[in-house]
Amino acid sequence: MTMPVPGSEVYSSRPVDPAELQRSLPSTLDVHTVAQGQVDALDPLTYEVIRHRLWSVTDEMGEALKRMSGSPIVTDANDFDFAISDELGQEVQVGLYNTMLVGAVDLAIYWTLRHRSVNPGIAEGDMFLCNDPWVGGGLHQNDVIVYQPVFHDGKLFAWTSAIAHQPDLGGVGLGSFSPAAQDVFSESLPTPPVKVVREGRLQRDIADMWTRRSRVPMLVGLDLRAKIGANNVGAERLHTLIDQYGPDTVKAVMKRMMSDAETRLRDKLTALPNGSWSATGYQDQSHEGDRNLHKITVTTTKTGDHLTFDFSGTDPQAGVINCTYAGMRGGVMLALLPILANDIPWSAGGLMRCFDLVTEEGTLNNATFPAAVGRGPIGPAWLTGSLVAECLSQMLDRDLELGKNVQATCCGTWDTAVIAGLDERGEQPVPFLNIIMEPMAGGYGAKPHADGIDTGGLFCIPMGRVPDVEMTEFLYPVLTLWRREVPDSGGPGRHRGGLGASIAITPHGTSLPMGLVLASAGKAVAQNGGLCGGYPGNSGLDVVARQSRVADVLASGRIPTELEEVSDTLEPGQNYASSYLAPGEVFAMTWQGGGGYGDPLKRDPEAVAHDLREHKITAASALDVYGVVIEKGAVDDAATAFERDRHRARRKDRSLVLGTTRGTAQMTAVKRIDDNLVEVAGDCETLVACRHCAEILGGTAAGDQLSLARYEGPSTEAGPQVFADPADYVDAPVVFRQYCCPSCWTALYSAVVPADHADTTAALGRLLARGSSG
Repeated sequence: MTMPVPGSEVYSSRPVDPAELQRSLPSTLDVHTVAQGQVDALDPLTYEVIRHRLWSVTDEMGEALKRMSGSPIVTDANDFDFAISDELGQEVQVGLYNTMLVGAVDLAIYWTLRHRSVNPGIAEGDMFLCNDPWVGGGLHQNDVIVYQPVFHDGKLFAWTSAIAHQPDLGGVGLGSFSPAAQDVFSESLPTPPVKVVREGRLQRDIADMWTRRSRVPMLVGLDLRAKIGANNVGAERLHTLIDQYGPDTVKAVMKRMMSDAETRLRDKLTALPNGSWSATGYQDQSHEGDRNLHKITVTTTKTGDHLTFDFSGTDPQAGVINCTYAGMRGGVMLALLPILANDIPWSAGGLMRCFDLVTEEGTLNNATFPAAVGRGPIGPAWLTGSLVAECLSQMLDRDLELGKNVQATCCGTWDTAVIAGLDERGEQPVPFLNIIMEPMAGGYGAKPHADGIDTGGLFCIPMGRVPDVEMTEFLYPVLTLWRREVPDSGGPGRHRGGLGASIAITPHGTSLPMGLVLASAGKAVAQNGGLCGGYPGNSGLDVVARQSRVADVLASGRIPTELEEVSDTLEPGQNYASSYLAPGEVFAMTWQGGGGYGDPLKRDPEAVAHDLREHKITAASALDVYGVVIEKGAVDDAATAFERDRHRARRKDRSLVLGTTRGTAQMTAVKRIDDNLVEVAGDCETLVACRHCAEILGGTAAGDQLSLARYEGPSTEAGPQVFADPADYVDAPVVFRQYCCPSCWTALYSAVVPADHADTTAALGRLLARGSSG
């Protein structure tokens, strides 16, 4: 059952036209605009000075938010963002923090202009609060935005905004997350925009109503004031800038920033070949008790200077693994900003003019009310971003210069664990709630020229950090037994994916069991896929050690380093579960590393030896995955060559060759497709050949399929980074699938996918951009 939400139709799979929006505003709301001639007349020096001043304003807003907030989510993990937008809400300058939020901020302002301009009105000194993901601002209810109109001489000049994830806003589950939710009514209440500050004064009734819903009201109240403070800083600095340079000049710079970002991105797209690229990913389980897989699929088409992201074919909304249109848009921005706009100032209002979204309502990443959306940003929105990044990387890999931005999928998802209980360390017991933020240290995906960064962070939060262990132990009644990188967790490849890590904690300072809520994906099907034959990174794993001996081990003067030391009863956590952690028990979570790039049998043997010395991989992985023989710390070159030949022979013996190759190509004039494939000119058509052995694998015409060798086996064939049996989580069979060149047996595609994963889009079609190369 679905029900319409008043105003939500504004975002029903179509962009907002700023000109149409401005015409719809009431006459009582006057806005400040400038003519295009004033934008064109800006001198370069003035433009750059004011542009950098606007950048510094957003940075100062972020610092104000961090200094005033008491939440480790903000102060330690940097899970927040802020923006300056123009009078209509188009984002002029955004922060370098949670980039998914960039896709949602303007939607909240658009909605407010449409639905709050008359009643209760938009006036100087006002601020609005919103956590309704169908309106925008955030991607689920825990993302809370506070935003204000900035007026000059009675005219609406701009907007400032500050947004951060709140640890708890009520609902059935701890941290406002219910793993069993089937609709939004089991979650935190979505609040459409309400006026929380009026004429510069905090509205106590709204503030009290807001904090009352939370299990940690003091923290939520402090964050509310921190966002108000950040907005005050932004408005004050904007007024100073306007006083110095004049309103028309500042507004002209804001408009120019967006148009420049748009122009630069369009120029970059124009230089790339036209074509279409597809990617499909899965979420394991949709809610507590579910054992199904749920699909998101996208086809990215580049035509001239424009992109279209078509999500048709995505599965219907289900359980808690849904996001709204704002979440889908945020997922697209997650990928677009670092991959295509890494060298372009992030004036998101201009960048978003360069793409369209095609989507069906009622699906996983365009859910309709009242779907449960608690997992929105760290489930479907994140997977959306990973799939878009995969398509963009395939597109850029054809260009040697832009190919430097190609990257295999990073850590794939956020492994959520929430603990809550009673802290008895003080004179009076006090309740606590903590979202374990250590998965901030995810592994980055490998690139064509470099390994992924080990525990380097999250793709969507460039300035994210992990909390300080001692601060965590100070704030909450837990003892950390270890926090460390996990060998073999980076996806094998010619360049290795960055490592993920693990943490183990035990209650310390409480006599009562803690509540434990788990939510994650990537335990059965890989969400951190490789590129160009590179293998996926590790699968996620959560374990509770019951009937633990940890107290005895600690009493003996030792700190345990493995779960087997403390218990013989290890209980794996499902993707979605409500559980507990009793005193004397241990909870360990292992989050994901990045995918690999290129065939691991082509990795430099000395790099493999270095990884072994640095404990990035194990000896078994060096031999069984990379085919490198190391004796007494040194590479045995002859034995390594023999071992790698043996690996290729094994690939040949186990694979089924599809089709017939066409002989050897003349490699005098070729065009790169990716790390392994090139285009070569044939007598009557353009052909695809293996870059390593020159074997012609097929043609480029639409409908052609490459002649490849296909293998399908147990998921453990991907390597030791597959930590668990997929059958522990889902009913559908999950396999390791690999496509190789049938001549030199170089791996072209390697993945852990459902057995019914469609080959056309997932393997053959993705290796080649269909359409013109010009």
